[in-house]
Amino acid sequence: AVDRLLDLIEYTFMREAAAANIGSSLNMDASGNAASGGAGANNSTGAEMDIRAAASAAAAGLRVVDGVRMLGPSLSKLCELSGLPGIGPSAASDPTVASALCISLHRSTVKNCSKTLENLARSIQLDPLDGPRHRPVDARVATVSSDVVHAIRVISPFVSAYKSVSKRRALPWDPNIGENAGEMDSFVRFLIKQLSISLSGKAQNYKNDEGPDSQAKSHLFMMNNTFYLLELLAPNGVFDGSAEENYRINAPWFKQKMTKSFESEKAKYLKYWEVLGRHLTDVDDRELNYQNNKDVLSLGSGRLLKSRFSGFIEDFERVYVVHRNFTVIDPKLREMLQGDIRDVFLSRYKAFFDKYS
Repeated sequence: AVDRLLDLIEYTFMREAAAANIGSSLNMDASGNAASGGAGANNSTGAEMDIRAAASAAAAGLRVVDGVRMLGPSLSKLCELSGLPGIGPSAASDPTVASALCISLHRSTVKNCSKTLENLARSIQLDPLDGPRHRPVDARVATVSSDVVHAIRVISPFVSAYKSVSKRRALPWDPNIGENAGEMDSFVRFLIKQLSISLSGKAQNYKNDEGPDSQAKSHLFMMNNTFYLLELLAPNGVFDGSAEENYRINAPWFKQKMTKSFESEKAKYLKYWEVLGRHLTDVDDRELNYQNNKDVLSLGSGRLLKSRFSGFIEDFERVYVVHRNFTVIDPKLREMLQGDIRDVFLSRYKAFFDKYS
């Protein structure tokens, strides 16, 4: 009966968690590298796994572990009752039967749950680097970012269950067991690491594209995604749902990592607008000649200044044409970026215009 119960729990768990066929042929080491496929591999070699399905599987596994942990006292009580007078003797009245059953149940669920946690990390790692769904043509937030945010939120309530798993199973991101095993934060950190690797691979593929917008698109893509993660997971981000859906990574490493990446990519992106400043430098007074009344520029000097203004306009139109197809959905980021772009050249343009117009 015990064996049949274990088989039933395992079958139900594997079916509901959709874990039976996910990544069975892949192995992941402690650094997060898979034996085949992965973000750094050619997309044709790695099997794509749905991140949200893997997240649901992991949450289901943790929920089952929580349930089994609570089942122990109930089983012990039932075994005690089965040995009372009037109920009849039973082998189950032996306390060792209840303890053995609880241990077997717990061992089975912990083992299966650890597989779903590994599969969740692997599904992020194997997210394809190309395709409009995975690498948007307009550099907006990638689907993988929203999927990982969802994954972190659905597993975050099961802190005790995760600790129960990590204490008993050596995991790729946390080889320690027992009291030295890591908490939920160590798993979340590993998922963010996998996401960062995936986003970097997608950004690199933008750079490999042909066209004048490839480099700038790569930087804006990273800005969109890091800002999105900061808004939804950092402590001071926006509130967008219930308390359960508003999970925050309070550890300082997350905000520091995302902010550093965002600021670095923004500085690189703004450099594409700095080309406008080359037309706004002061003109050497020796190059300016005036007519007899000293107030009107000569024809040659007028043409010189006109070429400066026309050069600025041509470069502005050229840059605008490249960047107008990019998308920044978040209004806060869009307003911030528009202000930063204005700061690159607008004050210099006003000064140049006031002086030479």
